Amino acid sequence: MRKITLLKRAEPVKDLSQWKGVWTLAEHRDGLLKDISLEILTPARIVAEKLNTEVCTLILGHGVEAHAERIAQSGADRVIILDNPLLNEYKTEPYTDVITNLIFERKPEVLLIGASRNGRDLSSRIAVRVGTGVSADCTVIDADPEKKLLLASRPAFGGRQLATIICPNHRPQIATARLGIFPIPKPDPSKKCIIEKINVNVDERRIRTRIVEKGSIPEIPLQKSKIIIAGGRGVGENGFRILKELADLAGGVVGASRAAVDAGWISREHQIGQTGRAVSPELYVACGISGAVQHIAGMKTARVVVAINSDPKALMFKYSDIGIVGDALKIVPELINVLKKKKTGAAKH
Repeated sequence: MRKITLLKRAEPVKDLSQWKGVWTLAEHRDGLLKDISLEILTPARIVAEKLNTEVCTLILGHGVEAHAERIAQSGADRVIILDNPLLNEYKTEPYTDVITNLIFERKPEVLLIGASRNGRDLSSRIAVRVGTGVSADCTVIDADPEKKLLLASRPAFGGRQLATIICPNHRPQIATARLGIFPIPKPDPSKKCIIEKINVNVDERRIRTRIVEKGSIPEIPLQKSKIIIAGGRGVGENGFRILKELADLAGGVVGASRAAVDAGWISREHQIGQTGRAVSPELYVACGISGAVQHIAGMKTARVVVAINSDPKALMFKYSDIGIVGDALKIVPELINVLKKKKTGAAKH
């Protein structure tokens, strides 16, 4: 028979004044720093200034000093390198052990982690270990300077509203930030930062997983692409094949509304909006997308928006610079033909 252990509710922290500092966690893979490591410094600086404290970033790994310099220039006041070769690849148990030990020792007031696959796994485990909660997948992160509270907001009720979550009685206050929502700070080479290196012990017996072979997941560079051709419910499943052809010709990528993703027409990695990714392309072409506020939240910073929709009353037209009323499945092939002719003509000359 399997034994089940019931955890007792964590006791409130008696002296909140002992907990100070805003911590972030840097993520890296194959020697490259993940964008979320820099994105998360934007809300971290806002929170730290309102709480009158410093921003400290943790980097776990071995030979990761180069990442510390980049993070320092992006807004961290302190970088702590937790050094051990066994930490170069993310593994749940040692990462949880090392970070929670440091939390108990130094008592940070706030911990911000990217809502990546690893971040979601790690944040919940840390929260249980230290006896606090997690505000997951946040799109807005702020602070109340008077009450010393983290204000972590995330989409609720199917993305129709934002719910702001607070953790008044436990520390640290933990939140995960959705990828691509916060801008990467511009590097400032003159920024002063304390870089601290700690050699940590890792108990190999605690590691229950090992990497046998690395696979690769095709990266969809939505947040870096200058051109996005996005489809919604109005283009149907077969329409995404046509949109991809246009995107390939234009040198862009395909995006999608939540409705198209929920219908199973395209993978969730393509989703744009409040419950997907936030993008800022030079050109955003919305095909068969109604223009719900949740979708607009993800593409409102696009420089030029073109809307193609058969419904002249579609809300997307209110947010577009160019509106075309018509069937996207008829208009997009025409655009494809125009681009093909231009490319053929350019090749001849």
